[in-house]
Amino acid sequence: MDIFKNINSTASKEFEKLLNNQLSKSKNLIEGKIIEGTITKISEKYVFLDCGLKSEPIVDINELKTIGLQEKIKIGEKVPVLLERLEDRNGEIIVSASKAQKIKGWDILVEAFEKNEPIIGKITSKCKGGVIVEHLDTGSLMFCPGSQISDTPLKDISHLMNEPQKFALIKMDKIRGNACVSRRQVISSNKKEDKAKIIEKYKVGDKIKNAIVKGYSSFGCFFNVNNELDCLVHLQEISYSRVNHPEEIFTIGDRHDLLVISVDKEKLQVGCSIKQLSPDPFEKISNYELDKKYEVKVIKLMDFGAFCELEPGLTTLLHSSEISWTRKNVSPKKIFKINDKINCVITEIDKEKRRIAISHKLTLDNPYKVLIDKNPVGSIISGTVNSSNDYALYLKLDGYDIDAFLHCNDLSYTGDPETELQNYKVGSKLMVKILEIKEDQQKVRCGLKQTQKDPFEYFKNKKINDTVTVKIVSSDNKGLMVQPEGCNMNILIKKSQIAVSSSDARPSRFVGGERIDSAISELNFEKRKVSLSIKLLEELQNKEAVTKFSSPLSGKNLPFSTLSDKLKKKDKKKNK
Repeated sequence: MDIFKNINSTASKEFEKLLNNQLSKSKNLIEGKIIEGTITKISEKYVFLDCGLKSEPIVDINELKTIGLQEKIKIGEKVPVLLERLEDRNGEIIVSASKAQKIKGWDILVEAFEKNEPIIGKITSKCKGGVIVEHLDTGSLMFCPGSQISDTPLKDISHLMNEPQKFALIKMDKIRGNACVSRRQVISSNKKEDKAKIIEKYKVGDKIKNAIVKGYSSFGCFFNVNNELDCLVHLQEISYSRVNHPEEIFTIGDRHDLLVISVDKEKLQVGCSIKQLSPDPFEKISNYELDKKYEVKVIKLMDFGAFCELEPGLTTLLHSSEISWTRKNVSPKKIFKINDKINCVITEIDKEKRRIAISHKLTLDNPYKVLIDKNPVGSIISGTVNSSNDYALYLKLDGYDIDAFLHCNDLSYTGDPETELQNYKVGSKLMVKILEIKEDQQKVRCGLKQTQKDPFEYFKNKKINDTVTVKIVSSDNKGLMVQPEGCNMNILIKKSQIAVSSSDARPSRFVGGERIDSAISELNFEKRKVSLSIKLLEELQNKEAVTKFSSPLSGKNLPFSTLSDKLKKKDKKKNK
C-alpha cells in the first residue's frame, strides 16, 4: 500500500480521479430508471451487457425476441433496459428489456393523451366487454370498450381485426398502467366535419319533403332527412292539439313534410315543425259551443281514451271515463273503431291550454236517473248475480246496465251472513229491494232480506219477563238452541239459564223437539237482540207463589217450630 503513503503523488491523484469517475457514474444509476447497455457477449440463452456498473447484467434472448429486438442481438449493439435492482441477494444486477420498452411506450401514450392526439393501433383480439388494441409504434396493449368501437351497432367486427386505424385515448390510469381508447370518437369527429357542411344547406323557412320517422321519445320525434341528417320535431311542434307522446300520432317509417324553424351551427342541430305547415285550426273554435252535441270522427285509439276530430286538424280527446255511465275504466278499443263517427258533447274549451274535452256518455240517458224515476228507493226489482267477493254480491239489475251492491248482512235476518253468501252463485236470479241510490257517485245498494217478513216482529208486542213457549231445536255444551212458536228465528238459551238448580242445568236432559216455556231476559229492538231464560221463568214463578200462598205463621212448618208447644204439654203431664 505504498501508493497511499504519499497522497500528493501522481499515482495517488490518478487513482483518486478514477475512483471519483466511477462514483459519479454509480450516482446517476437509480433503481427504476431506463439505461442503455452494450452487448459484450452472447451465449445460447443470454446476452451480457456493459452498463458501466461493477458487473455485467444479463438479459434473456427470448425476452428480446418477444419485444421485437431480435435484430439487435449482436455484439456492440445497444439495448435499452430497466434497472430493477442494483444488487440482489446474490450480488447480481437485475435489468429488464421488456419493461423498459413498456415504460417508453407508456410515455409516448401519455404525451399523446395530454396533447389530445389520435394514435395508430390495430384490434388484435376480443375480450369481455370490448377488444384489445395494440399500439403499432410501441406494441403497448390498450382496451377499447364495445360501445366505443363504432358510432352504430356492429354485429360483426371481423373486417376491423388487425387493420391499422386511428384511435383516441379517452382514459389513462398511470398507477395501474392501463389505457382506454375509442374508435367511435375518431369516427364521430370526422362525421362532425361532414355534418357541418350538411347543416349549411338548410335555412329557417325551408320545407323538407318526405322525411321518415326514425324514432321518438317523451320530448319529441326524430326524422331522417335524405339519409344525411336527423332532425327533431319537438312535442309542441307536432300538432296544434295536445299530444302526450309522439307515438299517439306517428308510426316508425311514416313520411311527413317538415318546416325548418331553427338552425344551430354550433350544436349542429336543425329544428323542425309539422304544425306550422298548416293554419291553426284552433282559431275556428269559436264555431263550437259548450254543452252542445256534435258528431266527431275517431282517428286514434289509446288505452286511456280515443282521439277524435271535430274537423280536420281540430283534435280532441274523449277520455275513457266519459264513454259510459256504468262501465268504469272501459277500453275504447273494445267499443270504437278507427273512422267511427259518434255523437259527443263538448264539456270544456280551454283557449290558453288549447284543450277541448268531450263526453260521449252525456249523449246517452243516465241509467241512474232513469232508475230513480222508474224504480225509486223502496222498489222491488229483479237482478242476476254478476260477481261476488268475500263480503258481498253484485247484481246486474234487469232492464238496466247497472251493477247493484248487496252486502252479506242484507241477505237474511236469521242465518250467518258469511254462510248465507255461499248459497248464491254467479247467474242466480234474485228479487231485491232498492235501499239506496247515489246518482252523483253512481252507486246502488239493495237488500234481499228486506223483501221477506222480519221474524223480529214477533217480539214487537212483548217485553222483558214475558213468557214465551219455544221448541227445542238442538242442544250442546253451550246450551239449548230454541225457536219460539210462530217465529222463524233461532235463539240460544245459555247453559247457565236452563234451571235454577245447577244440577238440573244440563243440556243433555233434552233431546230436541220438546216444548218448554221460557222468559224474556233481554230485548233490544235497535240492536235486534233478544235473550231467553228458563231459570228466570222459574224464579218469577217461585216469587209469585211465595207472594200468593205464604203467611206470618208459615214458619211453624219448620222442623223446630213446635218445640216449645211440645215442652209445655210434657210439663203439664208431670204436674198431673
